[in-house]
Amino acid sequence: MNTIRQLTLLGSTGSIGESTLDVVARHPDRFQVFALTANKSVEKMLEQCQRFQPRYAVLLDANSAEKLTVETRRMGLDVEVLSGVESLETVASHAEVDAVMAAIVGAAGIRPTFAAARAGKQVLLANKETLVMAGRIFMDVVKSHHATLLPIDSEHNAIHQSLPERFSGNLAEDGIRRILLTASGGPFRCSSLSELENVTPAQACAHPNWDMGRKISVDSATMMNKGLEVIETHWLFNAAPEKIQVVIHPQSVIHSMVEYVDGSVLAQLGNPDMRTPIAHAMGYPERIESGVSSLDMFEVAQLDFEAPDLARFPCLKLAYQALADGGNMPAILNAANEIAVESFLEGRMSFTAIPSMIEQTMQTVTQRDITTLDDVLEADMQAREIALEWLARHA
Repeated sequence: MNTIRQLTLLGSTGSIGESTLDVVARHPDRFQVFALTANKSVEKMLEQCQRFQPRYAVLLDANSAEKLTVETRRMGLDVEVLSGVESLETVASHAEVDAVMAAIVGAAGIRPTFAAARAGKQVLLANKETLVMAGRIFMDVVKSHHATLLPIDSEHNAIHQSLPERFSGNLAEDGIRRILLTASGGPFRCSSLSELENVTPAQACAHPNWDMGRKISVDSATMMNKGLEVIETHWLFNAAPEKIQVVIHPQSVIHSMVEYVDGSVLAQLGNPDMRTPIAHAMGYPERIESGVSSLDMFEVAQLDFEAPDLARFPCLKLAYQALADGGNMPAILNAANEIAVESFLEGRMSFTAIPSMIEQTMQTVTQRDITTLDDVLEADMQAREIALEWLARHA
């Protein structure tokens, strides 16, 4: 008989959070929601509290938490409403929690994800920024506190599935030649450079294959999303930058591949639905039902591959550069990108200005080593200030 596992879901109202809850609902004998967290989505959080009856609901925004408190009391729900970053850390590290889905988008997800790792939890990692900004520190915390780390990004989950069952952490020792990280190419893969000048937020958010949040959709359109995944791949699998090859694969059926020294290439295939990697990680090492339909190979019929065009996607080149530079530069890259994407979505700058803001911010900041989480957060703050100054000059 399966023991019911207690789950804290960081970022429950986003696309990953909703997909996670869909998997949870399919397995009431396996999972119980201990805590749900979000930024300030009162209405959606209230619906989730009604359905999944968590012990805690945390909203980062204090005013939103007050409104949720009133509503949960009015409806007679037995849930304790909390607010603030400290409360996120509390529900991520609570003694009764078995697993933490880290799905908060952006730098806001770092502290509670670290808290879960320090508490030795099974961390289901969907928050890119934790590894991008603080990869070395986070991996040290995971190891020293005996936490279990399972990647949720479809690409990293595919790599995890294609590696040896007992991966040593050394590519060469396990006979691995390189990692092939697939990318759809986003909505502008075939667009001319001149066409990119007039891209609208609505166009950038219209991903051809995946249903994602607005920020991640824009990152996919610029291919910064893939650049961040390159940095994640480096830390997750101890892979040198030159051992990580990005491959444009428009169909998004092959989610990533691992090439071995004997010429074998192992790939994980499936429909582009995040419930597959979520279910894989939640059930690991068992396989559980995800609700995803079977892949129809006859309907797919054709799989295409091409090299990324760095002239069209300079953000990818900037990410490789940040990884090579090391220290605070990945954190600088990430923070500048968050400001750039937010500014683009607000109509304050053009799509093609996104890499310009990021590159100028990286060139302005002095490279430094990162040894503590405070160093990471300081770099993040510094980059945001510089990026906003750039915006003020060019708006």
